[in-house]
Amino acid sequence: MLDFGFYNMDCMAGMKEFPDNYFDLAIVDPPYGDAKELSDNSGGVPHWNRFGPWFDRYKGIEDRRWMGEEAGPVKKIIAWDVAPGEDYFRELFRVSRNQIIWGGNYFRLPPTRCFLVWRKLTISEGFTMAMAEYAWTSFDGNAKVYECAPQGKPGDRFHPTQKPVDLYRWIMGRYAKAGDKILDTHVGSASSLIAAHEAGCPFVGFEIDSEYYRKANARLEAAMAQTTIWDFLGGK
Repeated sequence: MLDFGFYNMDCMAGMKEFPDNYFDLAIVDPPYGDAKELSDNSGGVPHWNRFGPWFDRYKGIEDRRWMGEEAGPVKKIIAWDVAPGEDYFRELFRVSRNQIIWGGNYFRLPPTRCFLVWRKLTISEGFTMAMAEYAWTSFDGNAKVYECAPQGKPGDRFHPTQKPVDLYRWIMGRYAKAGDKILDTHVGSASSLIAAHEAGCPFVGFEIDSEYYRKANARLEAAMAQTTIWDFLGGK
């Protein structure tokens, strides 16, 4: 069985390492797109997903074939945004007692009255980004709304679906307690793991993309080191 920590690996392989109900809470943000590919004669190079070209700056490939050689290199986002299948949810529900699933409205999940809404304070009605995001939960409670801006500190954002640490701090404060074992199958920017560490919860996180893993791990290690210094100083 894997130890607690953050791993650069496929979450499906990772979850198989753990027994039933091992985690007290899984807080996950799986992709829910249907990434499209080029025509068959292109070699199947992925070039598009539901986010469109606005996120080119996060990660891309240069490909001339789909526009013609004369167009020159064109940077398009790599199609990582492919929704997991039912086997993912079977494993997720097997290894965790409770679940919070961002984007749950995109999947066939059981009815819940305890859904969470993250309202993005700085997103206007006319802007292309969603003004709010939805999370399905397994808890038997009332629906909740949390309001905070999507942006973090300048230069801190490197993942297209990056959520603020404050959002996960709010989740940890309401739905977890110190010592609870936390799972995140699609870590992304490590906001969830930072909040879990601050709450005194051991965690296991998976990120399959090596570039995002490297950046997220550096962010996590910096946050954990800062917390350690703060504890050493007695919170002064």
